[in-house]
This record gives sequence, C-alpha cells and structure tokens, in this order.
Amino acid sequence: MPKKRSIAVVLATALCLVTAGCAESSTRTASGGASARAAGSGYPVTIENCGRTETFTKAPSRVVVMNGGSVGEVSTLLALGLGDRIVSNQQSYGMSEVAGRAEAIKALPTGDIELNDAYDIPGEAMLGLRPDLVLSVTTYGFDAKNGFATRDQLRTVGANSYVSPQGCDDDPSKMTVADSYKLLRDLGKVFDVGDRAEKLIADSEERVAAVAAKVRGKKKPKVMVLFANMSMGGNDFSSVVAQGIFNDILAEAGGANAFASAATTTFADLSKEKVAATDVDALVVISYNDPDPTGYARKLLKEFPQWPAAKTHTYTVLSDSMYLGPSNDLAVGRIARMLHPDAF
Repeated sequence: MPKKRSIAVVLATALCLVTAGCAESSTRTASGGASARAAGSGYPVTIENCGRTETFTKAPSRVVVMNGGSVGEVSTLLALGLGDRIVSNQQSYGMSEVAGRAEAIKALPTGDIELNDAYDIPGEAMLGLRPDLVLSVTTYGFDAKNGFATRDQLRTVGANSYVSPQGCDDDPSKMTVADSYKLLRDLGKVFDVGDRAEKLIADSEERVAAVAAKVRGKKKPKVMVLFANMSMGGNDFSSVVAQGIFNDILAEAGGANAFASAATTTFADLSKEKVAATDVDALVVISYNDPDPTGYARKLLKEFPQWPAAKTHTYTVLSDSMYLGPSNDLAVGRIARMLHPDAF
C-alpha cells in the first residue's frame, strides 16, 4: 500500500500509543460547563484548552487543520458549515460514511505546503499561512521538537490554537463518543454557531439511543476492529484496536471488542498466533486512505477460516464514523445492523 509508511508514522507519533491515561475526562467541557451550552452570546469567547486560555474576539476566518492521523476536526468544521474558513487542511481518510464528505474534504485548500517527515505542516510554513486558528489532534502538533510552530509562537502572530478532546496528554485510549460532542460544542462556541452544534448533537444522540434500544439485552458478539493495511509495531497485527472511542461505539451497537484485554493503549501489537486463537464473531475494518479495504477484510476472513466471522462472512468496512468526529451515530447503526440484523 503506497501510504502505509506515512499512515504509520502519523498515527504512531501523533497518537502516542504507549502513553499513560489522559487526565481530562471525556465528559468534562472545555470551560467548566460553559461550552456544554449552545454558543451564540457574542464575543469575546474564551476556551480553556490543555491548561491554556484561548480568547477569541471574533469568529476565525483563516483556519488551518493539521493532520495527526485524524479526520475528526475537518469533518466537524464541515458539519458546522464552516468549510469556507479553512485555508489549509491536511486531513483525509479518502472515504466517508457521510455522502459527499470525502469529496468536500478533497476539494479543500491545502495551502500548497511541503510537509515535513511527520506528514504535517512545518513551523515556518505554518506561520506563513497567516492563520487565526490552528487545530491539532494532540499537543504533538505544537511541539517545537517536532519542527512545528508552538502555541506561543502562534499567539505572537495573532493565531489561536486548539487541541482536540483527549489530545492534551496525547492519549486517545480514553476517548468516547462524548468527546465527539465536546469537539462540536467547543467549535460551535468558537465560531458562534452553537445552535448548529447542539442540533447535530441532539440528532446524533437520538439516533444512537434508538439503535441501542433495539439491541439492548442481546448477546454481544466479539468484534475485531483494525485499520486496513497498516503496520505500527513489530508483530503481524499492530493496528488492532484495544481501547478508545471504538469500544464505546461497539457497546452502543450491541457488541464487544474481542481484543479489549490485549492492551491498555489504543492499539494492541499482536502476533498472528494470538489473533488466530481468538474467537472473532464479526470484523470491522477501518479504511485510512486504503484503495481496497473490502479486499483486505475478505483476505482476513480467508486467512482465519476458524473464526465465526469467517464462517458467516460477517464484516463491514467503515472510515471516519469510527473515529472522533460528528458521525459516530452512523458507525453505531452500521455495526448494530451487522451484529443484530433481526433487530431491524
């Protein structure tokens, strides 16, 4: 896969998979509760983010979205109708469960930046973009040791900065769907479109609750979740999900992670023998710019014919709805229908 190395570098560095647990609760709001209410009271607006106070005197108009192996930030901006504020976007999964989303992301400006070895925007190039808001998945994107512009440097040129939920300690293993809602609320407040954010959240919560009600009390099949054709460790299966928002989505869909006990970090680095010895009732393959994720899923099922999933050919391919972002309800619905078709 042409982008296999770049994806591994981005995720392995930006997500810091072996770090300790994140100190910020997924249910905690960005400013002690204020961001959990609909924005719209005017400026100035203040956000508490990773121990910093960011004050906005007006809605940002030159937004830069860093890569970080995510698509949640750019998707949230688009869901809020703010695509025209983006002057440089480096995020893409190449596909999306939201109709037209992948095409909309592809059409966004990149700023014609020559990216660094971490496949992101170098500090000097960042300042040259003249941003008034820079979004990063984790604090990694503002670390001078990595060649990036720091948050203090950005402030000196009039730019605010924002680290997404659970990114303060560079550890997404504690991430839940509530963090996707927090991201929506925070950006809704920053851009004075809190009413849009609250509508998106309410609609998502309603859809998730409806699906969860249909599968409540049913046996929870064991699901393997992994990124397609990605290598981030020393074993054959180093992109198998163990913790994070993925498990929250599985729980709402009436399933359970078959490898939740394999690691306390987001990903487990597993041998082929470990994978073969585990009962897998269903398979969820996440595509990150993979040209043929369905082919990868079918190859796995053929490789492990002893799995119940292989015998029933039970799998689905997803992308951005499985990660931080505004469309987790789509993943919940798709997985629930795969696991419990009789409930629908």
